[in-house]
Formats: sequence, C-alpha cells, structure tokens
Amino acid sequence: MENNDFTVTISVGHTPPQQAFDAITNVRDWWTGEIAGDSHKEGDEFTYRYQDFHYSKHQVTQLIPGKKVEWLINDASLNFVEDKTEWTGTRIVFDISEKYGETQVRFTHYGLLPQNQCYGACSNAWGGYISNNLRNLIITGERQS
Repeated sequence: MENNDFTVTISVGHTPPQQAFDAITNVRDWWTGEIAGDSHKEGDEFTYRYQDFHYSKHQVTQLIPGKKVEWLINDASLNFVEDKTEWTGTRIVFDISEKYGETQVRFTHYGLLPQNQCYGACSNAWGGYISNNLRNLIITGERQS
C-alpha cells in the first residue's frame, strides 16, 4: 500500500542523534511564527500561529530521546483553504536514525495528503522549515529566524 503522507528526509552529517532530538523539541528555534506553550515532554501542548493564515494546537504524544518525536494536532484553522480544519487530527512524526555513519531525520505529516487543498502550500512550507531551518539548527545549534 502506497503512503501518500507528506515526508521529507534530511541528513545532518555526523551530528549526534540526541542533538537532532533536542533541536526538534526546541520548536521556537526553528519554526517561525508565534508559538505559545511547551514542547519538551510528553503531554505538553503548544500552539503555532502565523498571522491570520494559520493556527494549530499540538500535543506532544511521544518522545524517545535521540530517536523520535511525535505530535498530535488537536485543533487547526487554516484560513487559506475551504476546509479550515484539514490539519485537525493529523500527526507529525520525526524519526531520527543513523544511516551510513550519518544522522538522518525523517519528517512525516500523517494526514497531509496530495488531495488536501493545503497540500501544495503546506508541503512547500514544511519542506523549507525542515530542509533549511531545522537542519541548520541541528548542525549549528543557532536559532533560526
């Protein structure tokens, strides 16, 4: 069965997996916009808002240090598509692994599918955040803006 959920994988060189995990859970340092709440332990909740276009509420549902971060999106309002709740009930998973001596992060937004109206804009935005902001934060340790 084919998996159509949006996925992007990045390599962060010889950076330790725990460093990637720490960067991912430090959401304010790589995801631009207004972020309120915490994202460092299971059960934490945080909201993301970008102007009047995007609001989403995330719950941290799984943390495995150096290996995995998972969020459940409990509420969302995307004001640039007809179904403003497209993200509600979707999951975001970061799988951290070592391959060929390098650390890799596989990001998957389960429920962000090609048939969704926001797929083009959302997958493009995620691609930039993961491939640029998050990757640079993991490698350099410096906050991205």
